[in-house]
Amino acid sequence: MHRSVERNSPETSTGLIAGKERMILGDTIAAISTPAGEGAIALVRVSGVDGIAVADKIFRGKEKPARFASHVQHFGEIFDAAGQLIDQVMLSIHRTPASYTGEDLVEISCHGGMLVTARLLEACLRAGARAARPGEFTERAFLNGKMDLTQAEAVIDLIRAKTDLALRSATEQLEGRLGEKITKIRHELISLLAHIDASIDFPEEGITPDEGEKLRVRLDSVREQIAALLATANQGRILREGVRVVIYGATNAGKSSLLNRLLGYDRVIVSEAHGTTRDTIEETINFDGVPIRLLDTAGLRTSTSELESEGIARTEKSLQLADLRLHIADRNAPKPPHFDERADGSNEIVVLNKSDLSEDSEWKNFHALRISCATGEGLQDLQREILARITKENLRPESAIAINTRHRDCLRRALESCDRAGAALGQGLASEYVAVDLNEALRAVGEVIGAVDVEQILDSVFGQFCIGK
Repeated sequence: MHRSVERNSPETSTGLIAGKERMILGDTIAAISTPAGEGAIALVRVSGVDGIAVADKIFRGKEKPARFASHVQHFGEIFDAAGQLIDQVMLSIHRTPASYTGEDLVEISCHGGMLVTARLLEACLRAGARAARPGEFTERAFLNGKMDLTQAEAVIDLIRAKTDLALRSATEQLEGRLGEKITKIRHELISLLAHIDASIDFPEEGITPDEGEKLRVRLDSVREQIAALLATANQGRILREGVRVVIYGATNAGKSSLLNRLLGYDRVIVSEAHGTTRDTIEETINFDGVPIRLLDTAGLRTSTSELESEGIARTEKSLQLADLRLHIADRNAPKPPHFDERADGSNEIVVLNKSDLSEDSEWKNFHALRISCATGEGLQDLQREILARITKENLRPESAIAINTRHRDCLRRALESCDRAGAALGQGLASEYVAVDLNEALRAVGEVIGAVDVEQILDSVFGQFCIGK
Protein backbone atom coordinates (compact mmCIF):
# COMPACT_ATOMS: atom_id res chain seq x y z
CA MET A 1 0.00 0.00 0.00
CA HIS A 2 1.43 3.36 -1.04
CA ARG A 3 2.01 6.04 1.61
CA SER A 4 2.41 9.63 0.42
CA VAL A 5 4.50 10.67 3.43
CA GLU A 6 6.87 8.14 5.05
CA ARG A 7 6.58 8.24 8.83
CA ASN A 8 8.06 5.03 10.18
CA SER A 9 11.61 5.51 11.49
CA PRO A 10 13.88 2.98 13.24
CA GLU A 11 13.78 5.03 16.41
CA THR A 12 10.00 4.92 16.77
CA SER A 13 8.97 1.64 15.18
CA THR A 14 7.55 -1.18 17.23
CA GLY A 15 10.59 -3.25 16.32
CA LEU A 16 12.70 -1.33 18.85
CA ILE A 17 10.55 -2.30 21.79
CA ALA A 18 9.98 -5.79 20.43
CA GLY A 19 13.74 -6.25 20.13
CA LYS A 20 14.23 -5.06 23.69
CA GLU A 21 11.61 -7.57 24.86
CA ARG A 22 13.46 -10.41 23.15
CA MET A 23 16.74 -9.21 24.63
CA ILE A 24 15.79 -9.06 28.30
CA LEU A 25 12.47 -10.84 28.85
CA GLY A 26 13.97 -14.27 28.26
CA ASP A 27 16.11 -13.92 31.38
CA THR A 28 15.04 -14.73 34.90
CA ILE A 29 16.04 -11.99 37.33
CA ALA A 30 16.34 -11.79 41.10
CA ALA A 31 16.92 -8.98 43.59
CA ILE A 32 16.54 -7.97 47.21
CA SER A 33 13.53 -5.65 47.20
CA THR A 34 13.86 -4.18 50.68
CA PRO A 35 16.49 -1.65 51.89
CA ALA A 36 19.85 -2.87 53.10
CA GLY A 37 20.23 -3.22 56.86
CA GLU A 38 18.55 -5.05 59.71
CA GLY A 39 14.80 -5.41 60.05
CA ALA A 40 12.09 -7.84 61.01
CA ILE A 41 11.35 -8.94 57.43
CA ALA A 42 13.14 -8.70 54.08
CA LEU A 43 11.83 -9.52 50.61
CA VAL A 44 13.62 -11.23 47.72
CA ARG A 45 11.92 -11.28 44.30
CA VAL A 46 12.48 -13.56 41.32
CA SER A 47 10.79 -12.89 37.96
CA GLY A 48 10.93 -14.59 34.57
CA VAL A 49 10.11 -17.73 32.67
CA ASP A 50 12.26 -19.87 35.00
CA GLY A 51 11.25 -18.08 38.20
CA ILE A 52 9.18 -20.97 39.54
CA ALA A 53 11.91 -23.46 38.57
CA VAL A 54 14.40 -21.42 40.61
CA ALA A 55 12.04 -21.59 43.59
CA ASP A 56 11.69 -25.37 43.17
CA LYS A 57 15.47 -25.77 43.45
CA ILE A 58 15.97 -23.82 46.68
CA PHE A 59 12.67 -24.19 48.60
CA ARG A 60 11.68 -27.16 50.77
CA GLY A 61 8.19 -27.40 52.18
CA LYS A 62 5.16 -29.65 52.08
CA GLU A 63 5.14 -29.40 48.28
CA LYS A 64 7.11 -27.77 45.49
CA PRO A 65 6.33 -24.14 44.51
CA ALA A 66 5.37 -25.36 41.02
CA ARG A 67 2.27 -26.88 42.64
CA PHE A 68 1.33 -23.75 44.62
CA ALA A 69 -1.84 -21.86 43.87
CA SER A 70 -1.14 -18.30 42.74
CA HIS A 71 -0.99 -15.53 45.34
CA VAL A 72 -0.93 -17.88 48.35
CA GLN A 73 1.92 -17.86 50.87
CA HIS A 74 3.54 -21.11 52.00
CA PHE A 75 5.92 -21.75 54.88
CA GLY A 76 9.17 -23.58 54.22
CA GLU A 77 12.96 -23.45 54.25
CA ILE A 78 15.57 -22.17 51.81
CA PHE A 79 18.74 -24.19 51.23
CA ASP A 80 21.89 -23.29 49.31
CA ALA A 81 23.55 -25.41 46.62
CA ALA A 82 25.53 -27.36 49.28
CA GLY A 83 22.32 -28.29 51.09
CA GLN A 84 22.91 -25.91 53.99
CA LEU A 85 19.88 -24.24 55.57
CA ILE A 86 19.77 -20.48 54.99
CA ASP A 87 16.48 -19.43 56.57
CA GLN A 88 12.86 -20.25 57.27
CA VAL A 89 10.67 -18.23 54.92
CA MET A 90 7.23 -17.53 53.53
CA LEU A 91 7.11 -18.00 49.74
CA SER A 92 4.37 -17.11 47.26
CA ILE A 93 3.98 -17.60 43.52
CA HIS A 94 2.32 -14.97 41.33
CA ARG A 95 1.61 -16.58 37.99
CA THR A 96 1.63 -14.76 34.68
CA PRO A 97 -0.09 -12.55 33.70
CA ALA A 98 -1.54 -11.66 37.12
CA SER A 99 1.69 -10.36 38.63
CA TYR A 100 3.48 -7.05 39.01
CA THR A 101 5.86 -7.77 36.12
CA GLY A 102 3.39 -9.69 33.97
CA GLU A 103 5.69 -12.74 34.26
CA ASP A 104 5.86 -15.61 36.72
CA LEU A 105 6.95 -13.84 39.91
CA VAL A 106 8.26 -15.41 43.14
CA GLU A 107 8.31 -13.44 46.39
CA ILE A 108 10.29 -14.78 49.34
CA SER A 109 9.83 -13.16 52.74
CA CYS A 110 12.76 -13.96 55.01
CA HIS A 111 14.16 -12.62 58.27
CA GLY A 112 15.62 -9.15 57.80
CA GLY A 113 19.39 -9.02 57.89
CA MET A 114 22.17 -8.19 55.46
CA LEU A 115 23.82 -11.63 55.55
CA VAL A 116 20.70 -13.77 55.35
CA THR A 117 19.25 -11.78 52.44
CA ALA A 118 22.58 -11.80 50.60
CA ARG A 119 22.84 -15.59 50.95
CA LEU A 120 19.23 -16.06 49.86
CA LEU A 121 19.86 -13.92 46.77
CA GLU A 122 23.03 -15.88 46.04
CA ALA A 123 21.03 -19.13 46.21
CA CYS A 124 18.59 -17.72 43.62
CA LEU A 125 21.45 -16.73 41.33
CA ARG A 126 23.10 -20.14 41.60
CA ALA A 127 19.74 -21.77 40.79
CA GLY A 128 19.56 -20.01 37.40
CA ALA A 129 18.55 -16.38 37.91
CA ARG A 130 20.71 -13.35 37.22
CA ALA A 131 21.00 -10.16 39.27
CA ALA A 132 18.39 -7.62 38.23
CA ARG A 133 19.41 -4.18 37.01
CA PRO A 134 18.07 -1.08 38.82
CA GLY A 135 14.37 -0.69 38.03
CA GLU A 136 14.22 -3.85 35.92
CA PHE A 137 11.13 -5.30 37.62
CA THR A 138 9.16 -2.14 36.83
CA GLU A 139 10.72 -2.00 33.36
CA ARG A 140 9.36 -5.48 32.67
CA ALA A 141 5.95 -4.41 33.95
CA PHE A 142 6.00 -1.67 31.30
CA LEU A 143 7.26 -3.92 28.51
CA ASN A 144 4.60 -6.50 29.36
CA GLY A 145 1.83 -3.90 29.21
CA LYS A 146 1.10 -3.81 32.94
CA MET A 147 1.60 -0.04 33.05
CA ASP A 148 2.57 2.86 30.81
CA LEU A 149 5.75 4.91 31.25
CA THR A 150 4.07 7.56 33.38
CA GLN A 151 2.90 4.89 35.81
CA ALA A 152 6.37 3.34 35.88
CA GLU A 153 7.86 6.74 36.74
CA ALA A 154 5.23 7.18 39.44
CA VAL A 155 6.62 4.17 41.29
CA ILE A 156 9.86 5.99 42.16
CA ASP A 157 7.94 9.21 42.88
CA LEU A 158 5.80 7.24 45.33
CA ILE A 159 8.89 5.91 47.08
CA ARG A 160 10.54 9.35 47.25
CA ALA A 161 7.45 11.35 48.27
CA LYS A 162 8.17 13.56 51.29
CA THR A 163 4.76 15.22 51.69
CA ASP A 164 1.10 14.25 51.48
CA LEU A 165 0.64 16.29 48.30
CA ALA A 166 3.64 14.66 46.62
CA LEU A 167 2.31 11.25 47.70
CA ARG A 168 -1.12 12.03 46.28
CA SER A 169 0.40 13.21 42.99
CA ALA A 170 2.44 10.00 42.67
CA THR A 171 -0.57 7.85 43.57
CA GLU A 172 -2.79 9.49 40.97
CA GLN A 173 -0.09 9.09 38.34
CA LEU A 174 0.35 5.44 39.33
CA GLU A 175 -3.41 4.98 38.92
CA GLY A 176 -3.06 6.25 35.36
CA ARG A 177 -4.57 9.75 35.60
CA LEU A 178 -1.75 11.37 33.62
CA GLY A 179 -1.61 8.45 31.23
CA GLU A 180 -5.34 8.85 30.55
CA LYS A 181 -4.88 12.51 29.63
CA ILE A 182 -1.98 11.70 27.32
CA THR A 183 -3.90 8.82 25.73
CA LYS A 184 -6.84 11.14 25.04
CA ILE A 185 -4.53 13.62 23.29
CA ARG A 186 -2.98 10.77 21.25
CA HIS A 187 -6.38 9.51 20.13
CA GLU A 188 -7.39 12.99 18.98
CA LEU A 189 -4.14 13.37 17.04
CA ILE A 190 -4.58 9.90 15.50
CA SER A 191 -8.10 10.83 14.45
CA LEU A 192 -6.88 14.06 12.85
CA LEU A 193 -4.13 12.22 11.01
CA ALA A 194 -6.49 9.47 9.92
CA HIS A 195 -8.74 11.95 8.12
CA ILE A 196 -5.84 13.77 6.48
CA ASP A 197 -3.95 10.59 5.51
CA ALA A 198 -7.08 8.99 4.09
CA SER A 199 -7.69 11.91 1.73
CA ILE A 200 -4.02 11.83 0.65
CA ASP A 201 -3.57 8.10 0.18
CA PHE A 202 -7.01 7.05 -1.08
CA PRO A 203 -8.33 9.90 -3.22
CA GLU A 204 -10.38 7.45 -5.25
CA GLU A 205 -12.55 6.80 -2.19
CA GLY A 206 -13.81 10.40 -2.24
CA ILE A 207 -12.91 11.04 1.41
CA THR A 208 -13.03 14.70 2.36
CA PRO A 209 -11.10 15.49 5.55
CA ASP A 210 -12.01 18.22 7.96
CA GLU A 211 -10.91 21.49 6.43
CA GLY A 212 -10.43 25.13 7.32
CA GLU A 213 -11.99 26.31 10.53
CA LYS A 214 -13.28 22.87 11.58
CA LEU A 215 -9.79 21.35 11.37
CA ARG A 216 -8.27 24.34 13.17
CA VAL A 217 -10.77 24.02 16.03
CA ARG A 218 -9.82 20.38 16.52
CA LEU A 219 -6.12 21.24 16.40
CA ASP A 220 -6.59 24.11 18.86
CA SER A 221 -8.31 21.73 21.27
CA VAL A 222 -5.27 19.43 21.19
CA ARG A 223 -2.92 22.41 21.67
CA GLU A 224 -4.87 23.61 24.70
CA GLN A 225 -4.72 20.19 26.34
CA ILE A 226 -0.95 19.95 25.78
CA ALA A 227 -0.40 23.51 27.03
CA ALA A 228 -2.44 22.78 30.16
CA LEU A 229 -0.18 19.84 31.01
CA LEU A 230 2.95 21.88 30.26
CA ALA A 231 1.73 24.49 32.74
CA THR A 232 2.10 21.90 35.52
CA ALA A 233 5.84 21.42 34.88
CA ASN A 234 6.95 23.82 37.59
CA GLN A 235 4.42 22.34 39.99
CA GLY A 236 5.81 18.88 39.24
CA ARG A 237 9.34 20.02 39.98
CA ILE A 238 8.21 21.49 43.28
CA LEU A 239 6.32 18.32 44.27
CA ARG A 240 9.28 16.09 43.45
CA GLU A 241 12.21 18.29 44.46
CA GLY A 242 10.74 20.91 46.79
CA VAL A 243 10.76 24.70 46.71
CA ARG A 244 14.31 26.09 46.98
CA VAL A 245 14.11 28.77 49.68
CA VAL A 246 17.47 30.48 50.25
CA ILE A 247 18.11 32.36 53.50
CA TYR A 248 20.73 35.06 52.93
CA GLY A 249 21.92 38.38 54.27
CA ALA A 250 24.74 40.06 56.15
CA THR A 251 26.78 38.18 58.76
CA ASN A 252 25.24 37.74 62.20
CA ALA A 253 21.76 38.74 61.03
CA GLY A 254 20.21 35.50 62.28
CA LYS A 255 20.17 33.27 59.19
CA SER A 256 21.18 30.10 61.03
CA SER A 257 18.87 30.95 63.92
CA LEU A 258 15.98 31.26 61.45
CA LEU A 259 16.83 27.88 59.91
CA ASN A 260 16.84 26.28 63.35
CA ARG A 261 13.51 27.91 64.21
CA LEU A 262 11.80 26.78 61.02
CA LEU A 263 13.14 23.23 61.42
CA GLY A 264 12.14 23.08 65.07
CA TYR A 265 15.54 21.89 66.28
CA ASP A 266 19.15 23.13 66.40
CA ARG A 267 20.60 22.04 63.07
CA VAL A 268 23.27 24.75 62.85
CA ILE A 269 25.65 26.08 65.50
CA VAL A 270 24.76 29.69 66.29
CA SER A 271 27.42 32.12 67.49
CA GLU A 272 27.77 35.86 68.09
CA ALA A 273 30.97 35.74 66.03
CA HIS A 274 30.67 36.94 62.43
CA GLY A 275 31.11 34.54 59.51
CA THR A 276 30.60 31.27 61.38
CA THR A 277 28.64 29.73 58.48
CA ARG A 278 31.16 29.01 55.72
CA ASP A 279 29.16 26.60 53.55
CA THR A 280 25.60 26.12 52.28
CA ILE A 281 23.49 23.96 54.62
CA GLU A 282 20.28 22.40 53.28
CA GLU A 283 17.34 20.78 55.07
CA THR A 284 13.78 19.92 53.96
CA ILE A 285 10.61 20.74 55.88
CA ASN A 286 6.89 20.31 55.17
CA PHE A 287 4.61 23.37 54.98
CA ASP A 288 0.98 22.27 54.48
CA GLY A 289 1.95 19.41 52.17
CA VAL A 290 4.55 21.41 50.23
CA PRO A 291 8.20 20.32 50.54
CA ILE A 292 10.44 23.31 51.34
CA ARG A 293 14.19 23.00 50.78
CA LEU A 294 15.71 25.53 53.18
CA LEU A 295 19.25 26.65 52.39
CA ASP A 296 21.26 28.51 55.03
CA THR A 297 24.12 30.40 53.39
CA ALA A 298 27.33 32.18 54.30
CA GLY A 299 26.86 35.82 55.33
CA LEU A 300 27.49 38.47 52.69
CA ARG A 301 30.38 40.80 53.44
CA THR A 302 33.83 41.69 52.15
CA SER A 303 36.26 39.07 53.42
CA THR A 304 39.99 38.41 53.09
CA SER A 305 39.56 34.78 54.15
CA GLU A 306 39.80 32.38 51.23
CA LEU A 307 37.48 29.90 52.95
CA GLU A 308 34.82 32.52 53.75
CA SER A 309 35.09 33.99 50.24
CA GLU A 310 34.32 30.58 48.77
CA GLY A 311 31.27 30.35 51.04
CA ILE A 312 30.08 33.77 49.85
CA ALA A 313 30.54 32.68 46.22
CA ARG A 314 28.33 29.65 46.92
CA THR A 315 25.75 31.98 48.44
CA GLU A 316 25.62 34.00 45.21
CA LYS A 317 25.20 30.80 43.18
CA SER A 318 22.38 29.59 45.45
CA LEU A 319 20.58 32.91 45.02
CA GLN A 320 20.59 32.47 41.25
CA LEU A 321 18.88 29.07 41.56
CA ALA A 322 16.41 30.04 44.30
CA ASP A 323 12.64 29.79 43.87
CA LEU A 324 12.21 32.11 46.84
CA ARG A 325 14.73 34.19 48.78
CA LEU A 326 14.51 35.25 52.41
CA HIS A 327 16.66 38.38 52.77
CA ILE A 328 17.26 38.66 56.50
CA ALA A 329 18.71 41.69 58.32
CA ASP A 330 19.31 42.79 61.91
CA ARG A 331 16.82 45.57 62.75
CA ASN A 332 18.86 46.40 65.84
CA ALA A 333 21.80 47.44 63.61
CA PRO A 334 22.06 50.03 60.80
CA LYS A 335 20.96 49.02 57.32
CA PRO A 336 23.72 47.03 55.54
CA PRO A 337 25.39 48.64 52.49
CA HIS A 338 23.58 48.06 49.17
CA PHE A 339 20.62 46.48 50.99
CA ASP A 340 18.00 48.21 48.83
CA GLU A 341 19.86 47.43 45.62
CA ARG A 342 19.74 43.67 46.32
CA ALA A 343 16.04 43.56 47.17
CA ASP A 344 13.81 41.99 44.50
CA GLY A 345 10.12 41.82 45.31
CA SER A 346 9.22 39.21 42.69
CA ASN A 347 10.64 36.22 44.55
CA GLU A 348 12.02 37.74 47.73
CA ILE A 349 10.73 38.29 51.23
CA VAL A 350 12.57 40.86 53.33
CA VAL A 351 12.78 39.77 56.98
CA LEU A 352 13.94 41.99 59.84
CA ASN A 353 15.15 39.87 62.73
CA LYS A 354 15.54 40.66 66.46
CA SER A 355 12.19 42.36 66.90
CA ASP A 356 12.63 41.76 70.63
CA LEU A 357 15.32 44.46 70.57
CA SER A 358 15.06 48.15 69.75
CA GLU A 359 14.90 49.11 66.08
CA ASP A 360 17.60 51.25 64.47
CA SER A 361 16.31 54.54 63.05
CA GLU A 362 17.34 53.57 59.53
CA TRP A 363 14.60 50.91 59.49
CA LYS A 364 11.82 53.34 60.41
CA ASN A 365 8.79 52.88 58.09
CA PHE A 366 10.68 50.18 56.15
CA HIS A 367 8.23 47.62 54.74
CA ALA A 368 9.28 44.13 55.84
CA LEU A 369 8.25 41.18 57.97
CA ARG A 370 9.54 41.63 61.52
CA ILE A 371 10.40 38.51 63.50
CA SER A 372 12.41 37.39 66.49
CA CYS A 373 14.32 34.13 66.26
CA ALA A 374 14.94 34.42 70.00
CA THR A 375 11.24 34.52 71.01
CA GLY A 376 9.51 33.10 67.91
CA GLU A 377 7.53 36.30 67.36
CA GLY A 378 6.36 36.73 63.73
CA LEU A 379 7.40 33.24 62.56
CA GLN A 380 3.83 32.17 61.79
CA ASP A 381 3.39 35.31 59.67
CA LEU A 382 6.58 34.39 57.81
CA GLN A 383 5.36 30.84 57.14
CA ARG A 384 2.05 32.18 55.81
CA GLU A 385 3.88 34.57 53.51
CA ILE A 386 6.12 31.79 52.20
CA LEU A 387 3.05 29.67 51.39
CA ALA A 388 1.33 32.66 49.77
CA ARG A 389 4.29 33.16 47.45
CA ILE A 390 4.33 29.46 46.58
CA THR A 391 0.58 29.49 45.89
CA LYS A 392 1.24 31.98 43.10
CA GLU A 393 2.95 29.08 41.31
CA ASN A 394 -0.44 27.31 41.16
CA LEU A 395 0.53 24.61 43.65
CA ARG A 396 -2.99 23.73 44.73
CA PRO A 397 -4.09 20.58 46.58
CA GLU A 398 -6.97 20.07 44.15
CA SER A 399 -4.52 19.84 41.22
CA ALA A 400 -2.11 17.07 42.15
CA ILE A 401 -1.34 15.78 38.63
CA ALA A 402 1.95 17.27 37.45
CA ILE A 403 4.45 16.36 34.74
CA ASN A 404 8.15 15.77 35.22
CA THR A 405 11.14 17.01 33.21
CA ARG A 406 10.98 14.20 30.64
CA HIS A 407 7.27 14.74 30.07
CA ARG A 408 7.89 18.47 29.64
CA ASP A 409 10.46 17.88 26.91
CA CYS A 410 8.14 15.54 25.01
CA LEU A 411 5.11 17.81 25.32
CA ARG A 412 7.12 20.91 24.40
CA ARG A 413 8.14 19.23 21.14
CA ALA A 414 4.54 18.15 20.57
CA LEU A 415 3.27 21.69 21.07
CA GLU A 416 5.88 23.10 18.67
CA SER A 417 4.81 20.55 16.05
CA CYS A 418 1.16 21.50 16.53
CA ASP A 419 2.10 25.15 16.11
CA ARG A 420 3.85 24.35 12.83
CA ALA A 421 0.80 22.40 11.68
CA GLY A 422 -1.39 25.38 12.54
CA ALA A 423 0.92 27.69 10.60
CA ALA A 424 0.79 25.34 7.61
CA LEU A 425 -3.00 25.44 7.74
CA GLY A 426 -2.98 29.22 7.93
CA GLN A 427 -0.72 29.44 4.87
CA GLY A 428 -2.93 27.08 2.90
CA LEU A 429 -0.16 24.52 2.37
CA ALA A 430 -0.89 21.03 1.09
CA SER A 431 -2.25 18.44 3.50
CA GLU A 432 1.02 16.48 3.37
CA TYR A 433 2.81 19.29 5.21
CA VAL A 434 0.17 19.39 7.93
CA ALA A 435 0.31 15.59 8.26
CA VAL A 436 4.09 15.56 8.73
CA ASP A 437 3.89 18.07 11.59
CA LEU A 438 0.96 16.29 13.25
CA ASN A 439 2.80 12.99 13.01
CA GLU A 440 5.79 14.53 14.81
CA ALA A 441 3.39 15.76 17.51
CA LEU A 442 1.89 12.27 17.79
CA ARG A 443 5.32 10.69 18.12
CA ALA A 444 6.37 13.16 20.84
CA VAL A 445 3.15 12.65 22.79
CA GLY A 446 3.53 8.88 22.49
CA GLU A 447 6.98 9.06 24.04
CA VAL A 448 5.39 10.24 27.30
CA ILE A 449 3.60 6.94 27.85
CA GLY A 450 5.96 4.78 25.78
CA ALA A 451 3.49 4.28 22.91
CA VAL A 452 5.19 4.96 19.59
CA ASP A 453 3.37 2.62 17.21
CA VAL A 454 2.30 4.96 14.40
CA GLU A 455 0.62 2.03 12.62
CA GLN A 456 -2.39 2.75 14.84
CA ILE A 457 -3.15 5.52 12.34
CA LEU A 458 -3.76 2.86 9.69
CA ASP A 459 -6.07 0.98 12.06
CA SER A 460 -8.05 4.17 12.55
CA VAL A 461 -8.26 4.72 8.79
CA PHE A 462 -9.65 1.24 8.15
CA GLY A 463 -12.01 1.42 11.10
CA GLN A 464 -13.51 4.80 10.26
CA PHE A 465 -13.64 4.78 6.49
CA CYS A 466 -14.00 1.11 5.49
CA ILE A 467 -11.22 1.50 2.93
CA GLY A 468 -10.44 -1.51 0.76
CA LYS A 469 -13.99 -2.86 0.77
